Amino acid sequence: MTDIPIRCSCGSFKARVERAGPGYGNRVVCYCDFCQEFARHLGRENEILDEHGGSDIYQVSSGRLKITEGKEHLACVYLTARPILRWYTACCNTPVGNTLGSNKLPFIGLLHNCIDTSAQPGGLDELIGPIVARVNGGSATGDTSHLDIHDSSPLKVYWRFAKTVLPPRITGEHKKSPLFDQETGKPVVKPIRREPPYKSPEP
Repeated sequence: MTDIPIRCSCGSFKARVERAGPGYGNRVVCYCDFCQEFARHLGRENEILDEHGGSDIYQVSSGRLKITEGKEHLACVYLTARPILRWYTACCNTPVGNTLGSNKLPFIGLLHNCIDTSAQPGGLDELIGPIVARVNGGSATGDTSHLDIHDSSPLKVYWRFAKTVLPPRITGEHKKSPLFDQETGKPVVKPIRREPPYKSPEP
């Protein structure tokens, strides 16, 4: 268990995730249309997405996120009719993570770009552990025959996700997320909205 440093590209926003690391979260690569559209929305798809359109995401309790600098740079966007918020920093369009539209289900899916691995020789694998699964492969691009990609999330991903979010809900840790007002449960910044549908580019 360790603290995971979070930093935007320009350094104006800094945070940490406390009591996390390998075994304390759920690392997946998601190939869905909306994760791809989020990367395009930020104009940083070449940095965010892998060669098949996947986003490397670490799911952890949002109550463990502590913002230390630059909270005023936070922004978020809705890309679907479903209540999924995509958080980023307006200062340099660094993706931060994905949450639901309120703090009732306490998780954040941190994008790999905001995780600061500069002090970790082993990179992401050392800091947050190996990839557990590759999911939503129907929107992956190019030849993925060499990868073990699932059309949806396998049972082990749901199980690990449940272990990540249910204890904080029971203990009340979900109310501590800095992304949501503790009294109302609403986002601390007003989300913008882009209308669906989107379509992944052709392979």
